[in-house]
Order: sequence, then structure tokens, then C-alpha cells
Amino acid sequence: MDLTERKKKILRAIIENYIQTAEPVGSKVIAATPGLNVSSATIRNEMADLEALGLLEQPHTSAGRIPSPGGYRVYVNELMEDYRLSAQETRKLNEALHLKMRELDQVIDQAGRVISQLTQYPAFALAAGSSRVTIQRFDLLMVSSDSFIIVVMTDTNVVHNRLVRLPSDLSEAQLQLLNTLLNTTFTGLTLDEITPELMRVASHAAGEAYGLISLVVSFAMDVLESLEQRRVHTAGIASLLSHPEYRSLDRAAPLMSYLSEDQDAARFPVPQGDPMEILIGPENVADALKDTSVVVASYDIGDGMRGVIGVVGPTRMDYAKITARLSYFAAGLSRLFEQGSLPPGEEPEK
Repeated sequence: MDLTERKKKILRAIIENYIQTAEPVGSKVIAATPGLNVSSATIRNEMADLEALGLLEQPHTSAGRIPSPGGYRVYVNELMEDYRLSAQETRKLNEALHLKMRELDQVIDQAGRVISQLTQYPAFALAAGSSRVTIQRFDLLMVSSDSFIIVVMTDTNVVHNRLVRLPSDLSEAQLQLLNTLLNTTFTGLTLDEITPELMRVASHAAGEAYGLISLVVSFAMDVLESLEQRRVHTAGIASLLSHPEYRSLDRAAPLMSYLSEDQDAARFPVPQGDPMEILIGPENVADALKDTSVVVASYDIGDGMRGVIGVVGPTRMDYAKITARLSYFAAGLSRLFEQGSLPPGEEPEK
């Protein structure tokens, strides 16, 4: 959209004032903006033009204007200045990042909680796994005549094991034969491909042998299913109520319910190209998010996996500050997973 410099300055001033106050912005407030040097009458005319362009809205006849989702999009794409993290913000982020490596779910859960505390918005975090995980190798280890350990390793180098107790004895030779069959038949297959193969094997194997095969393959399928499922961690949902837009429970309840329910991770946005994505109002697919903005960043976990962390809040959120904090934290998490720790005393890039 081709806007004059004056319209851009006025639009930016309105949006940044509204971000701070959550109140409709009038021409007199904008006229007092340092460096603008434009009369209130001229500002009113420009505001009317911006409204006609769909960048501003007037909630009440006598009130000032508020930004529309389209206005926020122009602001994010063209007008927003980079936000520089303060020394205090950097220190808080680095303190949060100096963690001992734990189970992946614990790290992701804590990351969401930290971002919610720093932004004062609800946050969500998840791990986006490889879309095609397969079993690379089976190992069956004899423990006693009536028990053995199943070990499966995926092509992403994830290893899981389980102790199995049997109702009857099994010889070492039988176990090794089973091990060979599994490695020649069920490796390199996705979760969707394993079931048809298991059905094919069932038509040839004897009842007792098929029972053992099915036992091990079912465990492998559980492993693949757990890796393909993306558990969503949410934090700070109650913080919505501190923002003027959500002080009415009628408006807050649907969004709070959406964030607190057991979620299909596919309903949460994952950046596809750029490591940072901003979705404003109706750009969100889910109905519960149509009046909100979602800012989401991704980071590398390794082994073909990405972590995703984002915040949900009113379209009035301070995009510059939120994107700066998310970007810095996501970059730190990438280094944490790559190196096992973050270098001490790191300062934001200049």
C-alpha cells in the first residue's frame, strides 16, 4: 500500500499510542507527537483517509480511532522500528536459558513459562518433529528364559526400551530369529506403513510366533506415535484477564478455553519459512483467535526437530518488543540444544 510519509507517521503514532493505552486515539493526542508538526485539522483529515483505506476503525461516532488488523499489518511490515533489549531484559533471558539439559518436554514447558512471564501474555510451546520417522533398528536382549528387553532406535537416533515378561519360555535362538525377522521386515517403515506389513506377516506366521512379532511391533508403533504427536505446553493463560480487551469474561472465556484444552498441535501455527511469524486478527485460521494476534518463533532442537514458541494476545500488543524477546530467546534455545549450555554474559547483537 502506497502511503505518504505523513500518513505513515500518523498511523504509527496512533498504533503506538493505542498499544500503550488501549484507548481510542484522537487528533489532539497525535498533534502532540514530537516531530510531527501537523495541525489537528490536518490530522483529522488524514485519519479519515486512513479509515477509508481500512487501516483505522472508529468504534464510536464521537471517539477517536483504533487500528484495524490491516493497520497492524502495515505497521509490522513497514513502520515498526527494531526494539533493542535492555540489559535487564537480556539478563532475565540469559538466566532462563542457563539450564541444565533435561528431558525435551521439560525444557519446552519451562521455555513457555518463561516467555509468558516476560511478555505478560499466554504462551505456547511445542516440538515439531520430523514428518516421517521410521524405526532404524531392533535389538532384543535376553534377560531370562521368560523375559527379554526390546530396544528400538529410530532414524532420528531416539532410543526406547521395554522389559517384556512372557507366559512361557523362549530360547536364545528363537529370540535371535525374531530379531532378524524384525530388522528385515519392519525397519525403514513409517507408522502408517507398519500396519499393512504386520497384517501381511500375520497371514504367514504361526499363532505363537505372530504373538511375539505383534508384541514387539506394537511397542515400536507406540514409539513412532509418541514422536509424531506434538504435545503443546501452554502457560500464563490467566494473564489475559489483566488486559483491557479481556476483562469481560464473555470475551476472555472462549480464548482461555481454546488455550487450556488438550490441543491438537496442528491447530497452532508453526513458521514455515522465516523463523518468526506474526498472524494478526483474521489472519489466524482458528475462530477463537480471530480477534487476537499470535507471534511465533522457531528454533533448532537437532535430529530433524524444531522447537516452536509463541505468544497469544490482543492485536494491540507491542510487536517490536515481543518479536525482539522471542527472537533472542529462540536463538538462545538453539544454542542451548546445540552446545548443551549458553555462553555466560552474552549480550544482544548490535
